[in-house]
Amino acid sequence: MNQLALGTAQFGLRYGIANTTGQVAPATIAAIMDCARRGGIDTLDTAIAYGESESRLGEAGVSSWRVISKLPALPRAVPDIRAWVQQQVHGSLQRLGITQLDGLLLHRAADLLGPAAGADYIRALEELKASGSVRSVGISIYAPEDLVALWQTWRPDIVQAPCNVFDRRLIHSGWLGRLADAGVRVHVRSVFLQGLLLMPAAARPASFDTWSRLLNRWSDWCSTEKITPLAGALSFVLAQPWIERVVIGVESVAQLREILQAASAGAPVPAAEIYTEDRDLIDPSRWKLT
Repeated sequence: MNQLALGTAQFGLRYGIANTTGQVAPATIAAIMDCARRGGIDTLDTAIAYGESESRLGEAGVSSWRVISKLPALPRAVPDIRAWVQQQVHGSLQRLGITQLDGLLLHRAADLLGPAAGADYIRALEELKASGSVRSVGISIYAPEDLVALWQTWRPDIVQAPCNVFDRRLIHSGWLGRLADAGVRVHVRSVFLQGLLLMPAAARPASFDTWSRLLNRWSDWCSTEKITPLAGALSFVLAQPWIERVVIGVESVAQLREILQAASAGAPVPAAEIYTEDRDLIDPSRWKLT
């Protein structure tokens, strides 16, 4: 089960198209974390940009967890990048109540690509590793092409990327294997496409009608295989070689138990033709919800 990592965006803000409960309450956070540890999960994925997530985790206690957090986008005209990075990480560690992050990721690859700022930023990250404040540094990307320019100047320890049954860009592009060959730890998120893959047709917003054929094909495949969409979506990412962590987010203990059960039981891997390269569907930032 430690291939799973517990995503915590829901702990700090309302997150996900299928979210029906809003931000998770502190008591529920503690219960979810307890269930996760008893289920074999040892890694938490959070970010400074996830509202109150880091503070809520600190209140629950995370000293026995591997914690990965993310820096926000670099503000314009920062006079001292090194000081800004150190300030951000110091704040994270204080909120979390720990002395070291297992991983520190950047939310925006473009911050490392400027000729001057990029070099300063990379030096600041390496200094954090040398000081022991973080064990590994890396990048959270939105598409494999984000790595093309970055790869010429910096080799991260960790790359986190979206990957799910509809969004197979990380695999089809060859980047998953290339990262593994380079010794880069690969973490994937959006495995349920913010919950869209789990929603029944009647509950989906009308703005997704454009992709009803693909969505129906997915539902029909799950019905034919006699598995839940959750089990099918999870089996796809867990079957991929070279993925170190699969980040899953939940709103309740019941949801987490369902995921743990599906992960331990195993399920058929979704058919190869159930995917799309349409960014308007697989990139939630482009959704036009109605």
